[in-house]
Amino acid sequence: MAQVKIKKLDPNATIPTSGSTSAAGYDLYACLSGDGEVTIPAHHTVMVPTGIAVALPEGTFGGVFARSGLASREGLRPANCVGVVDSDYRGECFIALHNDAEEPRTVRTGDRIAQLVLLPYLPIEFDEVADLPETARGEGGFGSTGR
Repeated sequence: MAQVKIKKLDPNATIPTSGSTSAAGYDLYACLSGDGEVTIPAHHTVMVPTGIAVALPEGTFGGVFARSGLASREGLRPANCVGVVDSDYRGECFIALHNDAEEPRTVRTGDRIAQLVLLPYLPIEFDEVADLPETARGEGGFGSTGR
């Protein structure tokens, strides 16, 4: 099991939790100052703090995904669809939460607003060439492999 160091930047922050022993994602919680809530107008995006910072293992990144229930019932999802927390980032984790609904939505401290999935990645180097190797597909783009 991967070890992830986590730091609470706010005493009201909640450490991410898992819904089950087999869940890939760990719920991220809103941690708002002041009155502890923010209203997101319809079709707008608000940066919502989590009050935590993490040190992810080298060779991984944190994928920030929507919580399916929140997206389907409330219309709230990460604005960038999938956020990325790099393993060398040590600042606070914010969620750019977008409201797809026709009504304003209120988020309160302690609300689960997204989920974090630890994923591996392969470092790459780009090698500029004059030609690419041929494939059966070639330059066939969107919809070229089926109906």
